[in-house]
Amino acid sequence: MSKHKNLYNFLVTGRLGKTAVGKNSFKSEAEETTLLMNPPCGLFADDMSAEISPELPDHASIMEVRLQAQEEEIILLKSSLADALRRIHVHDQLLPLIKQQLVAGRLKISNHSALILILCIYCIYLSLINTFRASGASNYCKKKFRQSIKMFIRGRPITMYIPSNIQNYEDLRMEPPSQRLELDWVYGYRGRDCRANLYFLPSGEAVYFIACVVVLYHINNRTQRHYRKHTDCVRCLTLHPDKVRVASGQTAGVDKDGKALQACVHIWDSTTLVTLQQIGLGTFQRGVGSVAFSCADSGTFLCVIDDSNEHMLSVWDCNKGTKHAEVKSTNEAVFAVEFNPSDSTNIITCGRSHVYFWTLSVRLSRMDGWMDGWMDKYKKPKFIQCFVFSLTGDVLTGDSEGNILTWGKSAADVKTLGKGAKGNLKTLQIMRQTKAHEGSVFTLCTLQGSALLSGGGKDRKIIRWSADLAPERECEIPEKFGAVRTIADVDDEELLVGTTRNAILRGTFSDGFVAIVQGHVDEMWGLATHPSQNIFLTCGHDRQVCLWNTEEHQLDWCINLEEYGLCADFCPNGSVVSVGLSTGRWMVLDLLTQDVISDSTDGNEQLSVIRYSPDGSFLAVGSHDNFIYIYNVTENGRRYSRFGKCNGHSSFITHLDWSTDGKHIMSNSGDYEILYWDIAAGCKLLRNRFESKDREWASYTCVLGFHVMGVWLEGSDGTDINALCRSHSERIVAVADDFCKVHLFQYPCPKPKAPSHRYEGHGSHVTNVCFTHCDSHLLSMGGKDMCILQWRVVGRGSGDSRERLTSASSTSTGSPEPATYSNQPDACLNQGVLNLGVGTPFGVTRHWEGVARCL
Repeated sequence: MSKHKNLYNFLVTGRLGKTAVGKNSFKSEAEETTLLMNPPCGLFADDMSAEISPELPDHASIMEVRLQAQEEEIILLKSSLADALRRIHVHDQLLPLIKQQLVAGRLKISNHSALILILCIYCIYLSLINTFRASGASNYCKKKFRQSIKMFIRGRPITMYIPSNIQNYEDLRMEPPSQRLELDWVYGYRGRDCRANLYFLPSGEAVYFIACVVVLYHINNRTQRHYRKHTDCVRCLTLHPDKVRVASGQTAGVDKDGKALQACVHIWDSTTLVTLQQIGLGTFQRGVGSVAFSCADSGTFLCVIDDSNEHMLSVWDCNKGTKHAEVKSTNEAVFAVEFNPSDSTNIITCGRSHVYFWTLSVRLSRMDGWMDGWMDKYKKPKFIQCFVFSLTGDVLTGDSEGNILTWGKSAADVKTLGKGAKGNLKTLQIMRQTKAHEGSVFTLCTLQGSALLSGGGKDRKIIRWSADLAPERECEIPEKFGAVRTIADVDDEELLVGTTRNAILRGTFSDGFVAIVQGHVDEMWGLATHPSQNIFLTCGHDRQVCLWNTEEHQLDWCINLEEYGLCADFCPNGSVVSVGLSTGRWMVLDLLTQDVISDSTDGNEQLSVIRYSPDGSFLAVGSHDNFIYIYNVTENGRRYSRFGKCNGHSSFITHLDWSTDGKHIMSNSGDYEILYWDIAAGCKLLRNRFESKDREWASYTCVLGFHVMGVWLEGSDGTDINALCRSHSERIVAVADDFCKVHLFQYPCPKPKAPSHRYEGHGSHVTNVCFTHCDSHLLSMGGKDMCILQWRVVGRGSGDSRERLTSASSTSTGSPEPATYSNQPDACLNQGVLNLGVGTPFGVTRHWEGVARCL
């Protein structure tokens, strides 16, 4: 009895050899029985989570409810502990008698199975005692009887309850998933704040960029290839004179710890997508703003302007990757840089309030700035937006006043020239001013035969000019695409046009222009995939709701809203989609007609999540006012009536999921809270979260939960993960983080530091991820990069997630297979099974079958 008393003392007080009353033994058998049947209420307190009290009006009544619930749990724990100790006490009395009878030969064994059963009893008894002696009762109970585990976010503990089908949590092994992702398609184009970033290759491909990806899109075959060696957002692009090599520059950016990353320029082969040279790694501050190849010497040099305050201008040898010269250009913004096509020693830059002409010295050791060349009779524009070289050697610039200025060489007085022009007999002066557009001239493009194209901002016009700047033809692009940002010549008739609303148009002056690439123009958050078709919907701060086709890789339709959208979900029947907006308003759209068939408002704060129940009979709307609004859904998703409101979170709702039976909801909030709700019972808060540990969920998008604990890195901030999505097969889970990465984990992944596959491509925080209905593709959405990436899922796993989890938790390296656990209360001797008797609520009743096994 003494060793069992010590065990009991340890469990009650945390110290061996001392009872709960502070003495080394019980005063009487009656007192012993009383303590066994009613152990102190602090027992196993660490395994019970302290529920976070919601901020309700009657705080005292809430505390009473919580206290009552905890008292009920304590009573249950007391009963279970007393039952366990009672059974051990019975075994302690019976086993010596059985052993004595076996030795004396007086015990009659009727069959071989009974003998094996008795040996099992004795082996289990010895192994149990040895385990307690070797590792201590506390460690043993912690490892084998654990029913919860805590994770910490920003120092706040979050209790996760272990499902019953996991027998040995400590033995779970996390592995990367067998599935992987391959980039299939990139939606979008960065035309809103970048210039001269669209070129046409002899291969029939248009080359442009968005986020960290340079896209090569075959305009006839409608296929894409991707150059993906950049580690942050691409900002500029230029084409080599050989029409094969491409140079692209990126921003510097920062890593997840706030440490600055290094900007650089990549020179790569557009045919093989092989990087040929990396220019200036660690040299450029903040990023690379403009790049240009020299032409007169077949592209030997590359000129780069960085994004530092002085906008350093440097010239590099493309083949060797070495720097030849560098100079501070200006403190004003620089929009473009180009070499003179007939003289690689001359360079021009333009931007805010300037156009500068530069020359390289003979030794290529330094640069001198020429005068900016303004004459008194011309109004100095605020911006010089672009420039090109004519076949006659003149320079044509487009400015913010809508004019095209012609710069030619003429004799000039040294007094009117800048310091860098001393010793030169001629310099470039404004020779002519031509009114071209209303608003800015954003781009100029030279064609074969000396013709010129100009693209306007405010008037959205494309004008073709003759060699002497006489207008020949013009057309206006639709308003929904924005202003003309850049123009690329396809065959002297057909054109590609990049716009300020992130679209690429294809067409001619005669036939007009149609969009071949489209995208959002502001930060995106809402993403939903159709339950049975290969389409998905997006919405964001640009007030656009867009429906995309994953097979055709194109935009099916787009509508504009009065407020910006933040979340969306398809009705399970697939005929309608709900969109949550920034003002507490949400609307239901018909997929075929795009008509608004329902419009409601809940509160006056933004909505963060909207989700249909699996059968489509309910709709849950999570708001930043801390409430979840529940609606009855009838008439195939066309009629909505308020059912109730979930009141209990102390911060704004971030994520929620429905159970497979459509009766319960799991929700997360901004203060890292996990709550469960019984919707069928009137939106009742389930205060005992332990009861929900085995509930199955129709979807899994909550970022906090036992099954996705492993996606959080150690020391993570609560905002490091923006979204996650479990595949429909329940084999993998995709994660969108705050550091531009998409991760792929196995599902479930309940252990810390779970391994994953990591994928780059986004240039901003990844706001959302979602699998298509058949798990063939994953969609990820960037925030500020306005980019949607479509990933192909390759490699298929096997087996249900629950089966794999149970199998994994039943396997231990280097030791015999441990026993499985169940919640059956008693042993069945005639089946050769022994119950150790440590039953509910711990869920660790151990059954032994066949021959005896020692732990």
